[in-house]
Amino acid sequence: MSQTLEIACDESGAEGEKLVGGNSDVFAHASVLMDAETATACVAELRERAPTPATEYRASHVLRGKHRAALLWLLGPEGPVLGKVRVFLTDKLFYVAGKVTGLLEDDHAPRLGLDPHAAATAAVLYREGPGAFGAERWAALLDSFNYLLRAKNGQGVTTSVEETFRLVEELRGAGGAAGEIMESLWRARARVADFRERLLADPYVFPALDPLIPAIVQAVTYWGAGGGPVSVVHDRQTTLTDERVAQMRRILGGRMAGLRLVDSELDERVQVADVMAGVARKIALDELAGRADPTLSALIRPYVDGSSIWAGGPGLTAPAGEAVPRSA
Repeated sequence: MSQTLEIACDESGAEGEKLVGGNSDVFAHASVLMDAETATACVAELRERAPTPATEYRASHVLRGKHRAALLWLLGPEGPVLGKVRVFLTDKLFYVAGKVTGLLEDDHAPRLGLDPHAAATAAVLYREGPGAFGAERWAALLDSFNYLLRAKNGQGVTTSVEETFRLVEELRGAGGAAGEIMESLWRARARVADFRERLLADPYVFPALDPLIPAIVQAVTYWGAGGGPVSVVHDRQTTLTDERVAQMRRILGGRMAGLRLVDSELDERVQVADVMAGVARKIALDELAGRADPTLSALIRPYVDGSSIWAGGPGLTAPAGEAVPRSA
């Protein structure tokens, strides 16, 4: 029987299924294959290089400008985490665009993460939508679909297919590729309405819109590529309910041995995951904002999962076909 691998995980930028108009346009999830002793030594070295009196080490400590040397050490080839950490990035707006274009597929079925068949169309919409529709209407379109496709809405905001498609009808005349996509979406209205009805009837019929779910599934897939089961230790997250964990286990077909929530202050492996997720999110946000730090972008690249939901940066995703590290 294959030995079970245990990975420790944490995220940065999580806002559940709210993907538009939140506090951050990037979600980052880090998974760490590292034993407790190695993680403890890593955090201890970080405290030497980038001191803080805080009892729990966080990404914000090493991201301070005065601690740049420590950050370069952490990410660099001589650092302690290369080959032991994988980061899954999600550009939240691109994710919504992908969910919108996924509704255009003739064989559309709810899929986890970004529908690969809709990715090219999503990239076109993401690239051309703001200019074709104007920033305000582009944001309104994504926000409306974000609410329409959410399994749950704790903010009390409601929208309907009719309300959303009034905006789609208006944008059909925008011209260009973005306008053509809206025309196709307009013709798919009945399909969208059916999707919404089924979602409201049973939120757990479909994978969640929350990017945390595809990130964990990909982490298990990556580290378990050798065929063995993977057990997940994760920082406490209210969205990781028993129902969602059961759903992920079904999606993974038994490859996830289990998921256990822990207090990150008590597990240095999770603190390493927190640091790496926070660092990756900051670098990714700078990429999207056009203020990329070439040194940090190059250093983070080997850690970033190539299947990340990402279209905004020139080269943050790792090359395909990399060997999967197997040692803790």
